[in-house]
Amino acid sequence: MKRQLTHPEERRFERRRSTCKQALTSLAIGLAAALVVGSAAAHTTGPLARLDVVGRPDARLLPTIPSQGRVWVVGTPGQEYSLRICNSSGGRVLAVTSVDGVNVITGETAAPGQSGYVLDPWGCVEIGGWRKSLERTAAFYFTDLPDSYAARTGRPDNLGVIGVALYRERARPAGSGEPLGKIAAEPRSEAAAAAGAARSDAAAGDAQRSREGAAGAPLPQARSLLGTGHGRSEVSHATQVAFERATREPAETIAIHYDRRENLVAMGILPPPVVAQVRPANPFPAWPQFVPDPPRR
Repeated sequence: MKRQLTHPEERRFERRRSTCKQALTSLAIGLAAALVVGSAAAHTTGPLARLDVVGRPDARLLPTIPSQGRVWVVGTPGQEYSLRICNSSGGRVLAVTSVDGVNVITGETAAPGQSGYVLDPWGCVEIGGWRKSLERTAAFYFTDLPDSYAARTGRPDNLGVIGVALYRERARPAGSGEPLGKIAAEPRSEAAAAAGAARSDAAAGDAQRSREGAAGAPLPQARSLLGTGHGRSEVSHATQVAFERATREPAETIAIHYDRRENLVAMGILPPPVVAQVRPANPFPAWPQFVPDPPRR
C-alpha cells in the first residue's frame, strides 16, 4: 500500500477553473513509503478518519486535552513531530492537511479544495514534514513564532492549529481503474518560497500578540505563541494518482490545537503545577532529650 497526496491538474490554470470543477476533480500523488497500518483496525467505527500528533523520534502519541469545544496537545519547543491520519472507512478518502493555516504539500494558504493525501481503505498515513518535492520533505518541529514557517512566509495569524479536511471518493464503474493513472508531479519552486521568507522576516517580528482567554481577559504569564518550523530535509518519495471528490464540501473536518505548556496553563486548559510545601529539614532528628515523666496511672 502507498500513502498518497493530491496535486491539482494544470496548476498554472487552476484559478481560471470554476469552483465546482476545482472542488470535484483533482489529481493525487502517492508516496512510495509504507503506510502505518498497525492500529487502523481499532478505528473502523466512528468518524471518517482519526488524526494523531506523534512525537519524534520516540513515536509517542501526544495526549489530547479537550477544552471548551477544542482539542489541544502540549508542544515542546524544539521537538520534532509527525501527523498520523487513519482512514476509518472502507473507501479511499482524501485528507487535505494544513499546519498553522498552510497546506503541508503546496505551501499555499490552506483551503479545502487544495492538494491532500489519499488514504486507502482502513489505511493510515504518517506525514513528517512540509513536502518539498516528490523525493523529500522538511521536518515539522515546534518552535517560537518568529521561527515558524507560517510567520517566515508572512502568515502568522493562524499559528497553533493542525487541520484535516476529508473527502470521500466519487464512485466509479467497476473495472474502470485509475482514469488518469500515475503521472509525474511538478515540484514546488523553492526559490519562490525563499523569496517570500526574505520579504516577511521583518513582518514576523511585529506579529507577536497577546493571547486572550474565553472571557476576553488578557492571559497572565503567557509566553510567545508556538508554531511549526521548516526543519531538516528527509527522504520521502512520491508519485501521482487520480482522485475525484464525491462532494464540493468536505465530508468531515478535524482540528487539533497546540501550544506550549505555560500558555495552556495560563488559559486554564491545564491546571497549574502543584508546588509541595516544604518544611525545614532537621539534620539531627534524634537529638538527645531529658527523660520524660511516665504516663499517669
